[in-house]
Amino acid sequence: MTTRQRIILVVLGGLLIIAVLVAFQAGAVHIPPGAFISSIASSMGLSVGVHSDMQQAVLMVVRLPRVLVSLLAGAALATGGTAMQALFRNPLADPSIIGISSGAALMAAVAIVMTHWAGAFFGGWAGQFALPIAAFIGAVGTTFLVFGIAREGRRTNVAAMLLAGVAIAALTGALTGLLTFTANDAQLRSIVFWMLGSLGGADLNAVWVLLLAVPIPLIILLRMHKPLNALALGEDQARHIGVNAEAMKRTVVLCTALMVGATVALCGVIGFVGLVVPHMLRLSGGADNRFLLPASALGGAVLLCSADTLARTVAAPAEVPIGVITALCGAPVFLYLLVRRKRSLQFA
Repeated sequence: MTTRQRIILVVLGGLLIIAVLVAFQAGAVHIPPGAFISSIASSMGLSVGVHSDMQQAVLMVVRLPRVLVSLLAGAALATGGTAMQALFRNPLADPSIIGISSGAALMAAVAIVMTHWAGAFFGGWAGQFALPIAAFIGAVGTTFLVFGIAREGRRTNVAAMLLAGVAIAALTGALTGLLTFTANDAQLRSIVFWMLGSLGGADLNAVWVLLLAVPIPLIILLRMHKPLNALALGEDQARHIGVNAEAMKRTVVLCTALMVGATVALCGVIGFVGLVVPHMLRLSGGADNRFLLPASALGGAVLLCSADTLARTVAAPAEVPIGVITALCGAPVFLYLLVRRKRSLQFA
C-alpha cells in the first residue's frame, strides 16, 4: 500500500470513531457527553458521573443496536459493491446487479401484501419475522437464479451474469409494481417505506443476525484482494498466473449475496452505498483492492452511520428514509471528486 492509501485508512478510522460518538449522543433525546460516559460506565458496572434511567435506556436499548446495525450494514453494502465492480470489471456494478435488491423487494412486497393471511395461518411469529425472512429468501434466491443462468458447463460467463441480472431485475421490478398496484393504502405505504430503507426496526435480534451474516463473508472478501486484482488483467490472464477464476466467482457472489441479502432483509433497500463509496475511494486512493476493500468497509460504515444519525435528527421525532439521506449526502461529494479527478479515473 502507498503512504496516501495508509493515510486514507487512518482518516476513515478516525471518522468512524467520530460518527459512532455522534450517533450515540444525537437524536430526539439528546445525551450530553457526561451522561454518555456515565451510561457506558454504568453498563460496565462502574460508577462515573450522573445520568438518568431514561438516558441509559435510550443509549443501550435503542441507539446501541441501531449504531451496530448501521456499521455492519454499511460495511456489507460498500464491500459488496467493491467486489461486484472488481468481478464484473464494470464501474456501474453494485450488489443489485445480481438481483439482490430486486429479489428482496419482490418477496418483501409479497410478505407485506399477504401479512394478514400469513399471520392467521402461522400465528403471531409470522407477523414479526415474515418480511425479513421473505426478503432474505428473495435476495439469495434471485442471486442463485442469476448465477445459474450464467453457467456454461463448468464455467460462469460474467457477461451473461450481468445481462441475466438486468433481465431478472426488470422482471422482479414489474412483479413488485403489480403487487404495489393491488395493495391497499396501508400496504402501499409499507412497501414504499421499506424500499426507501430504514434502520428504525434495528434491535438486538437484528444485530445478532448481521453478526452471523456479515463478518465471515467480509473477511473472506478482504482476503481476496490478490485474485480480484489479477482479474483486472482479464480472466484468461488471471488463470495463467494461477487464479482459480471459477472458484473466485462463486466465492465473491456467495459472500456478497449473504452479506447484502441479510442487510436488505433487515434494513430495506438502501441504494447508493454500494456504488458511490467504492468510487469515492477509488478516485481518492487508487484501484488496488488491497486498499479498496478494507477502505470500502470503513467508508460504508461511516456513511451509513452518519446517514442514519441525520435520518433520525433532521426531522425529529419523525424519521427520514435513510436511502434518501445516503443519496443526498453522497452524490454531491462523489460529483465533486469526479470533476476534480476525472482525468486520472481508472477502474483497474
